[in-house]
Amino acid sequence: MGHLVSKNSKRVKKRRRKTRKNCILHGPCMLCFIVHNTSTLDDDQLESASKLAERYATLTNPEECAKFILSPKELGILEERNKNLLSGVPAKLIGNQLFQTVSSEYSDMVCKRKCTKLQADTPCKQLRCAGVPAEATENGLSSESASANPVHVCLLPSPASCSTVHPIAPVKERDSAQQLCSGAGEPLACENMTVEPLNINHLPSSILLKIFSNLSLDERGLCASLVCKYWRDLCLDFQLWKQLDLSGRAQVKDDVLIRIASWIQNLTEINISDCRNVTDKGVCFLISKSPGLLKYTACRCKQLNNSTLDSIAQNCHLLQKLHVGNQDKLTDEGLKQIGEMCPKLKDIHFGQCYQLSDEGMVAIAKGCPNLQRIYMQENKMVTDKSVKAFAEHCPELQYVGFMGCSVTSEGVIHLTRLRQLSSLDLRHITELNNETVMEVVKKCKNLSSLNLCLNWCINDRCVEFIAKEGRSLKELYLVSCRITDYALIAIGQYSVTIETVDVGWCKEITDQGAMQISKTSKSLRYLGLMRCDKVNEETVEQLVQQYPHITFSTVMQDCKRTLERAYQMGWTPSTSAS
Repeated sequence: MGHLVSKNSKRVKKRRRKTRKNCILHGPCMLCFIVHNTSTLDDDQLESASKLAERYATLTNPEECAKFILSPKELGILEERNKNLLSGVPAKLIGNQLFQTVSSEYSDMVCKRKCTKLQADTPCKQLRCAGVPAEATENGLSSESASANPVHVCLLPSPASCSTVHPIAPVKERDSAQQLCSGAGEPLACENMTVEPLNINHLPSSILLKIFSNLSLDERGLCASLVCKYWRDLCLDFQLWKQLDLSGRAQVKDDVLIRIASWIQNLTEINISDCRNVTDKGVCFLISKSPGLLKYTACRCKQLNNSTLDSIAQNCHLLQKLHVGNQDKLTDEGLKQIGEMCPKLKDIHFGQCYQLSDEGMVAIAKGCPNLQRIYMQENKMVTDKSVKAFAEHCPELQYVGFMGCSVTSEGVIHLTRLRQLSSLDLRHITELNNETVMEVVKKCKNLSSLNLCLNWCINDRCVEFIAKEGRSLKELYLVSCRITDYALIAIGQYSVTIETVDVGWCKEITDQGAMQISKTSKSLRYLGLMRCDKVNEETVEQLVQQYPHITFSTVMQDCKRTLERAYQMGWTPSTSAS
């Protein structure tokens, strides 16, 4: 609201209080501007103008508004400002015809209380609806409380008067915004407004990054990044490059790793499995730029040696996963560095690293007490000493695998200390007896997966004990073990948790065992019968029809399922022209 700007600060404060006291008009109107723009009025004129405002506020219908006559003194006040009072009359009390008589000289006048200027090139818009003032909504008042105390609000004129009120508005601008007014006091309804079409780039960048995070490296690099410059910048965002998966890319060399390291730093995951053209130089440079590395996988990279492990030990103290299987050049010296500098390690895979021995394994076990998964495969220099060290120093172990290692029952018996053990892989342990297996199953109550394949010593008595005592067991693998139909019958009779049973290559399994376990087991979902030559294919076909919830694995059944999946994917057999 306008006020008198004076050098006398006290007088200004007094007039401001008086103005606010007498200002009973809350809506944006021309009269508010006329009464309170008192830059050229004295005290008597100001008092007279305030009375004029009080009289004006008492008008309630068009008839009284039409009979409203100003006194000569009041007209003199208005004439000093060369203003017309009709421009300040509320639209809901005056018909649209009166607005058409308003001179265009008032088109740029605005309410001082709003402190805004009307844009000449803007289409007519409705300021407020149903007479609710802006102060009511800004102060949190509801429409019901506002309607209880009606306030005069000056609505914008109809489209017919837009040309009068806005004479300088461009013709194209007015024509493009065709507005329909349903009546005085009702909001304007705009039709045929030009709306910008929706575009995926209107989404916030955070949402687009979330979408791109579900794409593979090829999809981001070869597809999404080529759409536009904006997408290219998003595809290069560091959040999408915290995990670097280059597995199986034989064309990747050291220069690629160096460029990646200089461009994106502090990776959390690196996977360079089967990258046979990278060397220790490039890998070490990439690791040195990733102090926050959590997972490192480099399986089947036979060209790498201990230098990579030394670099990890020096730079990546937060490492949790280390998979370096099938690397012939790794030795115990590299494992000692890892065990000393990476105490948070939880998951290790040293399968087919033939130069590793108990010395390196013991160093890992003592330096990494938080280990949860260890997997060894065909490590002939790893013996019972390593198994004992892991059992003593790593009580949180959940997955243990010593396939084909030089481990015996004397070392396996130490695994009974692991109360959280859930998965045990003892494939191809040459000196493993039934008593040790039964003791492990009895003590490890949380054991859910047990793999005893390629152990010819495992017999029916051991399997029966496992079925009775393995209360949490869900998977049991007995490929090429010395078992008969009695083992399958015992599993179906005693176990209520085992879902997967694989007895492939067990030559003594017949139709009777397959039929009995399928009939009596309530939890069975998979039965492997690969190369069980005494099981007829006709019997398996009957079981498939009779027990559809069980997947039976034989040579013929697997071929049928493979062919069905091929047909579903659109494959058609080629027919040669005869």
